[in-house]
Amino acid sequence: MEFIEWLDGKVRILDQTRLPLEETFMEISTYQEMAQAIRDMKVRGAPLIGIAAAYGIAMGAQSIQTSSKTEFMARFQHIAQELASTRPTAVNLFQAIERMQAAAKIGKDVPSIKFALIKEAEAIRSHEEQATKQISWFGAELIGNGFTILTHCNAGALATSGYYGTALGVIKVAREQGKNIKVLATETRPCLQGARLTAWELLHHSIPVVLITDSMAGHFMSRGKVDCVIVGADRIAANGDVANKIGTYTLAVLAKENGIPFYVAAPTTSIDLSLPSGEQIPIELRSPEEITHIHGMRIAPQGVEAINPAFDVTPQRYVSAIITEVGVMRKPYKAGLRGLRSSLSKESQGL
Repeated sequence: MEFIEWLDGKVRILDQTRLPLEETFMEISTYQEMAQAIRDMKVRGAPLIGIAAAYGIAMGAQSIQTSSKTEFMARFQHIAQELASTRPTAVNLFQAIERMQAAAKIGKDVPSIKFALIKEAEAIRSHEEQATKQISWFGAELIGNGFTILTHCNAGALATSGYYGTALGVIKVAREQGKNIKVLATETRPCLQGARLTAWELLHHSIPVVLITDSMAGHFMSRGKVDCVIVGADRIAANGDVANKIGTYTLAVLAKENGIPFYVAAPTTSIDLSLPSGEQIPIELRSPEEITHIHGMRIAPQGVEAINPAFDVTPQRYVSAIITEVGVMRKPYKAGLRGLRSSLSKESQGL
């Protein structure tokens, strides 16, 4: 099943807000619609947000009616800025936009730029899909036969496009290798990505999964029921600090206390060397209604104050390893991440 697809100037997406009760696809025909779909989490997950933004920019560019390259670029930048304003934490969004901007600058005229933008968006998708495949195979080596793996939020194909995913990709490959594994999936309040999405994905792949509330994780860890924790990442700072779905930090501390490995699976597009540490990572604040309501129904008393940070930051000291498409990285992360991005940059330039 393709969760996002370019179709002759439009983009077809699976509306993830309707899962698991409905598998509903919708067609996006303007960049404004794509921006809103990202804000509303109809498409979500750091790599998929980047892909969706790239498609949104390519789609918006096709609608610009001018032969003037100067005028085209001015309107193109407005489109890019609109997509960049959708969600602040996932760095894949900004990496993809930068690639689209670079592709636009190379074109000699408007028709060639429009064509180049479609090709670049497809290249971004292809890159992310290949990266998740490599992540999955490297990460599966860390999974032993008989492991029970705890995961948080959704870091599967729904979050990345393709087949694998990041954290769930590791689990899928371990299962395909014949390992007898089981997954504990947190429900992931307030939007229930674990209950709605991760459980849905794992059941589709016939992988045993048990759903637990977020607050149950410590209970199972303390009783020796968890062999490792694997999560994805929305942004990794230069020192190895990791921003991921709210509640990840809690799980990392609990894992450390109980002597359980805590793994982060993420593509190199989630690495942001411009930020020295996680303290500089912008944390998205979402609507309080995501906490006070479920599916439009109020569950908290009228007038109660609620605050809803969508992500938290896990300090690198709690991270046992970072799994990327070029291998498994362990401490010291600062030197490793810098060398990793440097080598990838040279590779992309053909050096």
